[in-house]
Amino acid sequence: MAIPKVTPTQAELDSTTRGGKHAADKHGAKHAGHGKHRAKHHHKHHGTWNDKHWRWVATADGDWRVQGYIFHHKHKPPKHHFRGPGPKPARRVAAATSAAAVAVTAAGEGRPAGAYAGEFGVAQANRLLNRAGFGPAPGEAEALVAMGLVGAVQSLTRPSGAATLSGPPPVDDEGHPIAPADIWGHDHLWWLDRMIRSDQPLVERMALVFHDWFATSEGGVSKAQQMIDQSNLFRANCFGSFLDLFKAVTVDPAMLQWLNGDENNKSAPNENYAREMQELFTLGADRGAYTEDDVREQARALTGWTYEWSAELGSHNFHFEPRRHDTGLKTVYGQTGNWGWEDACRLCTENPHHPSFFVTKLWSYFVGSEPSTATVERLAGLYVSSGLQIRPVLEEMLISPDFYEGPPMVKPPVVHLASMLRAVGRYVDTTSWVWLCSEAGQQLFWPPNVAGWDDTRWLDTSTLRARWNMVDFVLDGISVNAWDSTHPYSTTENAPEALTRALASWSNPEMRPEHREELLNFAQRTEGLATASWEKGPYRAMRQNALLQLIGISPDVLLQ
Repeated sequence: MAIPKVTPTQAELDSTTRGGKHAADKHGAKHAGHGKHRAKHHHKHHGTWNDKHWRWVATADGDWRVQGYIFHHKHKPPKHHFRGPGPKPARRVAAATSAAAVAVTAAGEGRPAGAYAGEFGVAQANRLLNRAGFGPAPGEAEALVAMGLVGAVQSLTRPSGAATLSGPPPVDDEGHPIAPADIWGHDHLWWLDRMIRSDQPLVERMALVFHDWFATSEGGVSKAQQMIDQSNLFRANCFGSFLDLFKAVTVDPAMLQWLNGDENNKSAPNENYAREMQELFTLGADRGAYTEDDVREQARALTGWTYEWSAELGSHNFHFEPRRHDTGLKTVYGQTGNWGWEDACRLCTENPHHPSFFVTKLWSYFVGSEPSTATVERLAGLYVSSGLQIRPVLEEMLISPDFYEGPPMVKPPVVHLASMLRAVGRYVDTTSWVWLCSEAGQQLFWPPNVAGWDDTRWLDTSTLRARWNMVDFVLDGISVNAWDSTHPYSTTENAPEALTRALASWSNPEMRPEHREELLNFAQRTEGLATASWEKGPYRAMRQNALLQLIGISPDVLLQ
């Protein structure tokens, strides 16, 4: 969807300064005395334990460095509590030698006809990484620039082998390994961790796309592992045949429970899945693609699946039981036969309305404008000629002019969070990400309904506040302690230096010139607030915290 230009006004920034100042005071209170107690690792302050931890942070040259940060425990950590950083991760792909690596032009790399013809520089690489992944870690955008447009896209769409997860594994607030199948919310942390650490970001992004496309909720299954298994199904099939993916989802245990496929039998056909497989998954509503008779006949074709249940295992051993299946003739889209569940899927994808539905729906996840009729027809033709393969269509979208020249899109909450954590070099080290994402409108494995999340309604007065809180938590350990007498903040830092420091903490995101100028003006205005000599250091520290917060919630970081 098109996103209106958003530029913070002076009044808004002044009000945010007041909020940022309070936020800085909060951070100051949380970190007060840290330097004094450094050798003891932790100390109690205002009902929390400030504990020195260490983590690996990516460097621009593809290596890793150790970074110290403060973690806040609600209770005194145990004697042998793990504080990191753990084994050093494998070296990452080396970045281009310069952030100004020469942008690759269409003429220089022989792009196919109809592809984006402009330069492929850092800004374009950032958009690609934001939409086809979870934002750039330091150096990654420059590395893609060196590959050229086609090479960059194919590096994402054609991964080799199993994904490698680089960096420390996910832990809860006490440093314990997460238990995604057993503890509520840990499945969200498990997937968020993959978004941050995987070297196959588009696989994770496509899994998220299909999690929304075939929206299934943990509230409708017997155990969390079934939702995790479904997400792995999406990873394994995200670039291959859509028909194969569709058939696998149709008999997936999570989907069978969610849309009552396991209760569908010849004596009492259940139409839930038969309706949604056409309306939401393959054809679309109000397009003349199917009728109510088709829903009823497809429900008959889908009969036969059931399961076993036990107190120990819950619902398990999902299987097809021939005695429950309706073997009579069914007429679907004017074709009559003794159709079964695989036929039901095939008939949907052979419906002439399916190709245009598929390419339009997939397009909506990656491009911020509606596709033209000619674009839909071209992509639908490619989709059919490839045998309903996903990868060729996706690659065409990712090299299209609309992708790079169209309007920005709002990042879904979990994408916003993952991109921020990647930018600051932080990993999953708290369960707070679960409730923060939930308040922002997106808890993984808990879509609101069978239609998934509404990408046109990510931001409102409630969810935007949740995004603000999310930024605040991301900055924990990065924000400055304004009242640290052991390591006092600079008393001479000027406005340009303050902005440079804040942007560097966020790995120097691309910012619109007018936004950068407004932040600089804000930094200059607040500098005059410090009049007494004792205020000069703490006020500059609070200014730094406000700049960090404003950058994290800015359109430049919030949009993709």
